[in-house]
Amino acid sequence: MNDNFIDYVKIFFRSGKGGAGSTHLHREKFIAKGGPDGGDGGRGGHIILKGDKQLWTLLHLKFRKHVHAKDGVAGSSAQKTGADGEDIILHVPLGTVAKNTESGKILCEITEENQEFIIAKGGRGGQGNTHFKSATNQTPRFAQPGEPGIEGWFILELKILADVGLVGFPNAGKSTLLSVLSSAKPKIADYPFTTLVPNLGIVKYHDNRSFIMADIPGIIEGASEGRGLGLRFLKHIERNSMLLFMVPSDSENIRKEYEILLAELEKYNSELLDKKRVLAITKCDLINAEMQKKLVKNLPDLPYMLISSKTNIGIIKLKNLLWSELNS
Repeated sequence: MNDNFIDYVKIFFRSGKGGAGSTHLHREKFIAKGGPDGGDGGRGGHIILKGDKQLWTLLHLKFRKHVHAKDGVAGSSAQKTGADGEDIILHVPLGTVAKNTESGKILCEITEENQEFIIAKGGRGGQGNTHFKSATNQTPRFAQPGEPGIEGWFILELKILADVGLVGFPNAGKSTLLSVLSSAKPKIADYPFTTLVPNLGIVKYHDNRSFIMADIPGIIEGASEGRGLGLRFLKHIERNSMLLFMVPSDSENIRKEYEILLAELEKYNSELLDKKRVLAITKCDLINAEMQKKLVKNLPDLPYMLISSKTNIGIIKLKNLLWSELNS
């Protein structure tokens, strides 16, 4: 994934208004005053969101600022109902949340392939004058107008659906690990904040099985308050089944760094702490066996693995650990 990763769009939706009912009166040779035969109007077009697992981003909607569905057609004589306005179906990636801009209320979450949600309902068509005939009014000359459609600004926001989310300070080696474990090609350089967009990789396992790993840009202390780049990306961690914490072996205090990361997640959303956690000590090619033994004595209490993405130390074992934790 690259700079075309778009996880937020604001769009003006307008559904179609319903067609008017007809006030037509039946006309026929030798019949001076025929009764009412006006048909109903067709309903206006809906605007529908539809889950599409082939999509990873909202980029295709970035430049669609206005989406208008067609109006329903008016009813006509001989009780003919007008045609419905054509629906507009917008394909969105799994993990898309739709919100009302004014209230901020969540309207739906699209999490499954082909799941559909009508975000803006078309107006109902008006009833023709045949519905209003009565003993006292044999020839009603009125019918219902069609209902108006719905219009307004809506926000579509993407929260990535991945099995494993990578959590670590900038420069913890997350992008490098993702590139080694999967076919993802994130931009990698040796300075903080290299990852400006979430990267997704599919990690292949035995017997054609696989799991999805998301590299979320590094969070720093204060990310939950909006410092750094963290807050915009913390939402992507919400949907991960498991979190892989990554701390480099040359960190001054691995346990403390892990606790800071944990505290940031808790401040943002305490439910994140309910997810399974695994710890990877990265860049272990920089320390010898003696130092590795020392380092292990003071680790937090969770499954861990010492790895080096550069020299492939512990990479296969880490993959096995992640798989067994995901499926335990």
